[in-house]
This record gives sequence, structure tokens and C-alpha cells, in this order.
Amino acid sequence: MVGLIWGTDGLDWPNRGASQFVEAAGIRWHVQRMGEGPALFLIHGTGAATHSWRDVMPLLAQQFTVIAPDLPGHGFTQVPATDRLSLPGMAADLGALLRKLHIRPRIIIGHSAGAAIAARMCLAGRVAPDLVISLNGAFMPFGGAASHLFSPLAKLLVLNPLVPRVFAWQASHDGAVDRLIANTGSSLDARGVALYRKLVRNPDHVGAALRMMANWKLEPLLHDLPRLAPQLVLVTAANDRSISPAVARQVQEILPSAVVERLAGLGHLAHEEAPQRLVDLMMPYARATSRHQA
Repeated sequence: MVGLIWGTDGLDWPNRGASQFVEAAGIRWHVQRMGEGPALFLIHGTGAATHSWRDVMPLLAQQFTVIAPDLPGHGFTQVPATDRLSLPGMAADLGALLRKLHIRPRIIIGHSAGAAIAARMCLAGRVAPDLVISLNGAFMPFGGAASHLFSPLAKLLVLNPLVPRVFAWQASHDGAVDRLIANTGSSLDARGVALYRKLVRNPDHVGAALRMMANWKLEPLLHDLPRLAPQLVLVTAANDRSISPAVARQVQEILPSAVVERLAGLGHLAHEEAPQRLVDLMMPYARATSRHQA
């Protein structure tokens, strides 16, 4: 397989001027960094990349040093060994990346699976932020029809490397990516759709996302979640068709100190649909953290 190539596929990448490539944990990472102030770390979800923060980053960079990597195997970051595409493995490798960058984030914002990674990083002592903001966090195992579709398909990938090629081929058909995005409950502009189309047409990116799903075990995280030290804010979008808003309440039952914030009229990709609205919601928590540090 041939991964995305920065010199061609990255020419129109959002916030390209903030990009750099860093070696850490045996992986060549694509990382974006902008702004000045307390360190704020962004972790995207499965199947996405730094493009998903394209409009959020410049807003946060007005008050923070914002760091956002492509997860291993996603976007322009190198594909690691399959066993690293697990919750503990990715938490460890992201911790190594932050050490290489000499960054100690005070705030972490994780979208979907990125929220689970953020929590595991904290619980494993990889980071020690004061605040974790979960955006439509994927804290619960797949249920219902999804458990019958995604888990077997992801496990099949381990045995059949042709699966990512088939998925990428299917994504090349007109309207396929538009339907995938619509199924999340979100509505993106043409540029947003084009960026996801670039990603899902690439077998390396698709393969990493499916391997990640095959290795994903959330039960240990849920068991350990009551030990989470930083303040946890659970932002949930009412129209999310990927992660039920009920998940936030389930997490709050496990960790009563968690705060739930609701966003009406938005779906799973809320931060891409309404970036200013999301930042406005998060900023009071972020400012409170900054005042605490001062």
C-alpha cells in the first residue's frame, strides 16, 4: 500500500504552515502546532486526521499553544505495528510524542475515540492535565447493529489485507463519502467532504482505522475511569448518530464529578460544523484551568 504523500496530497492540507514531522516511538508523526500560551493537546477520532481541527485550532491558538497530531497510521503519520493500534499502545506512543516535543498539556480535547485515548493517557501517567474535554467521546463498546458489523469486519482485516483496498475503492464512488458523513448526523461543507474523501480513498489510512477498531477494548478503561484525576467535561451533540448522547450520562454515572454539556442541532462532527460555537462552550472551562494555574 502507498500512504498519503505530503508533497502531493498535503498541498491543500488545512493549516499546512503549522505542520511539522517528528520522530517518536519509532513512528514518523505529522504534527500541527500554533499559538502561544498554556499547552492544549487535540486528539482526533478514528478515521479522521488533523484536518478535523482546521477551524478550531486557529480559534484556540489565540490563547493557547495548540498541538494536534495525526494519530498513528492516520493522515500523514506513519503506520505502526498492528499491536500499537490499541488504546494502551496509542496512549503510550502519544505520550512519547509529547515528551519528544517537550510539551506538558494543561488541557486535552479528544473527539470520539480521541477522548478515550486522552483518558487512558491520564490513567497511565502519560500526561497530567488539569482538564479533559470529551467531544462526543467513544467511551462505551459498540452496541446494537454496529457490534455485528464493525467488530467482525475489523478482525477480518488482520487476516485479509485486501479489505482496506475494497473499502477505499467503494469510497471512490460518487456520493459514498457524503453518505458516510450524513450517517454521523453532521453536515459538512464541500471542503470538509473533500478532505474526508482524500483520507478514505487511501488504503493505508483505512487499514489503520480498521486495525484500531479491531484492537479497541474499552472495558479496562471503564473499570479504571473512577480514578481519573483531571476535570472531565463531556460535550455531547444532540444529533450524533455515531455516539449516542446517552453515553455521556453513562460515563457520568461512573465518574459523578464529570460535567455534561449539550449541543443542540449538531452531529458527531460538531467541531467541524460549528467551530466557534464549540470553542465558546469550552472556553469558560479552559479559562478556569488557566486561572487555577496562575
